[in-house]
Amino acid sequence: MKDLLKDKSSVWNELKTSGNPVVLYGMGDGADKVLVAFERFNICASAVMASDGFVRGQSFHGFVVKKLSDLEAEYGDFTVALCFASQLPDVIETIKNVAARHRLVVPPVPAFGNIVFDEEFVAENAVDMNRAYELFADDMSRQVFENVLMFYHAGDIALLDSITTDKDEAFENILKLGKNEVYLDLGAYNGDTVEEFLRYTGGAYKKITALEPNAKNFKKLYENCSALENTELLQLGAWSEKATLIFNNKAGRNSAVAEKGVETQVDAVDNILGGGSVTYVKADVEGADYETLLGMRNTLKTCKPKLNFAAYHRFEDIFRLPLLIHEMNPEYKIYLRHHPYIPAWDTNIYCV
Repeated sequence: MKDLLKDKSSVWNELKTSGNPVVLYGMGDGADKVLVAFERFNICASAVMASDGFVRGQSFHGFVVKKLSDLEAEYGDFTVALCFASQLPDVIETIKNVAARHRLVVPPVPAFGNIVFDEEFVAENAVDMNRAYELFADDMSRQVFENVLMFYHAGDIALLDSITTDKDEAFENILKLGKNEVYLDLGAYNGDTVEEFLRYTGGAYKKITALEPNAKNFKKLYENCSALENTELLQLGAWSEKATLIFNNKAGRNSAVAEKGVETQVDAVDNILGGGSVTYVKADVEGADYETLLGMRNTLKTCKPKLNFAAYHRFEDIFRLPLLIHEMNPEYKIYLRHHPYIPAWDTNIYCV
């Protein structure tokens, strides 16, 4: 693992020096972040494209959004900078088809926060990256770690192919959920991960506690899960302590701590459980993953629940979360898996 990225050209350098026109693929928050990073690295975007079904003559940051075929007629060859994420099989196939026709890279801008993955980031965190690498419990985890870091650095989606596994592999070979689990779902959204839990336990469990901070999402969670027995639903966010924070109030999965939005109650897992037991914790808390772990120090020490934590919201999460878990309870076996998604979203830490 040591010096894995040393002397390797970054995606930022490639985009700056390739000589090809650079075409942004996608619009929205991701493309906004990419354009901010382009300004920082002195990279010039030449055009914006979208999949054929999304092109309706609209403009984005002064560019008329065009189809791939239109840009091929205009430029011939060019480099595509992917600016959105998807786990949908047909969208992934479309992305790969574009990559088969033109050089396609993914500029490493974060899902949350403002820290981009560049040479400075690598230099500042190299020691912790290597420390985390040594903690993983199997060869697959170490390979996932290496490939994801190389993907962040080079932006090549082919690096994800050999490390992508279905969730079944993680649930069946690592988590191995039983029939008497006490489940804590942090960031329960509309109840889809409660449904996932029930699927892997055959519908048998001891108790479910599900947290969702967003009001609209919580309403859906209540509609979908309130009839379940031994289930507690809380409109609450996970954090390091009991507090009132500002959330952006976005619907869907993107409700998160922000500078502007609505006041939202959050609390630490240790406080929520109040000394009670838990056997399995899933956390997908939109960039608050580190703070959530800080708020469950006692739980990790006394209960040692199985853990399923997102490790992709911030680039540093892939190494700082394993380090924190190990510091809190060195008895954990720590695994890393990447599930079908472009870019490297749905890269998760599993601990037992």
